[in-house]
Amino acid sequence: MQSVRTRILLAAATAAAAVGALLGGATPATATAVDTDTVTATATTLCGQYDKQTIQNGRYIVQNNRWGTENTNQCIEVTESGFRISQQDGVKPTTGAPISYPSVFWGCHYDNCTNDFKPVRASSSDFPKVGTKVSMTYPSTGTYNGSYDIWFDPTERRGGQNTGLEIMVWLKKTGAVQPFGTKVATKTIAGVSYDVWTGRQYTGNGDFNVVSYVRTTASGTADFLVKDFYNDALLRKCAVNVPCADTSWYLTSVQAGFEPWSGGTGLSLTNFTAGLPVVITCAAAFKVVNSWPGGFQAEVTVSNTGTGSSTTWQNQLTWPGTQKISDLWNATGTQTGATLTANNATWNGPLAVGASTQYGMVVQGATASPKSLTCKNA
Repeated sequence: MQSVRTRILLAAATAAAAVGALLGGATPATATAVDTDTVTATATTLCGQYDKQTIQNGRYIVQNNRWGTENTNQCIEVTESGFRISQQDGVKPTTGAPISYPSVFWGCHYDNCTNDFKPVRASSSDFPKVGTKVSMTYPSTGTYNGSYDIWFDPTERRGGQNTGLEIMVWLKKTGAVQPFGTKVATKTIAGVSYDVWTGRQYTGNGDFNVVSYVRTTASGTADFLVKDFYNDALLRKCAVNVPCADTSWYLTSVQAGFEPWSGGTGLSLTNFTAGLPVVITCAAAFKVVNSWPGGFQAEVTVSNTGTGSSTTWQNQLTWPGTQKISDLWNATGTQTGATLTANNATWNGPLAVGASTQYGMVVQGATASPKSLTCKNA
């Protein structure tokens, strides 16, 4: 009754079946991934085996990810908040791997990365802040789970198979399916009771540990910090003398979706968030670029110093004397007394993390830098 939770893309059913026979029914996919679909697909319905599409301006990626079979029709309807399985025709034995893992993720999956993502080391100060929320709805029939798939690697991996730890969090399951490995405990994590399963996946294409947490009471929602499960995994062995996790490893992706064995049509993920808390901040730097008697030209560089993309910015600049703006470009502004308030133009308000833009001005009066210069995201 073991079903393998690899995310290695299936290349040959015969090879997978051969490995499955060795594992007593489990059917891991062990071939090298071949993934040529474009991340920026424009269709709202994805039917290709590994079709994917960015949502929320690239913050997340939705993937069809029909990794468990090449010969079954599956389509998902993508929205800006998630996706719905609109067609799912396959049937797989519950003693083996599922048909697929249609899902949405934050992070990197086989060289497809969400905007501004960097792997997060488990020992870093950022790791305890990584959180996620999801909402799912389920049809009344079918054999499936609704689950998270959270990956760790010893390196800052962006492509290929992770070789550290796979954490699965099952919110609901139907039928006789169960996680890979062996049930070792029942544990309450963040106020929720889970059955805990551990094992080590030997694939021939990058071995890795697996710890699965199966809710003892089903739910369509989850809201947790990734560290709560990782801290538990750090205490466990996934094979003889093989710790399941290490504090030096890196979080590479947080994924949420469904594993259908049959009847997956109607499974719907209606909302998903994951990542570090988004902090929108900016900074401004002033520079005189030319001067003459009675006036000067200056420019201000506005930079996104936060952890998420910004849409607007505003500067307040206070002169030390009687300086007065006579011309302003690449921004809109008004001056009251000694204080200039400058706002972004329509085309330079959105700034990605680390990006910057400039605006310029001509000032009447003695050449001087402002005595104060502030930046905020309006």
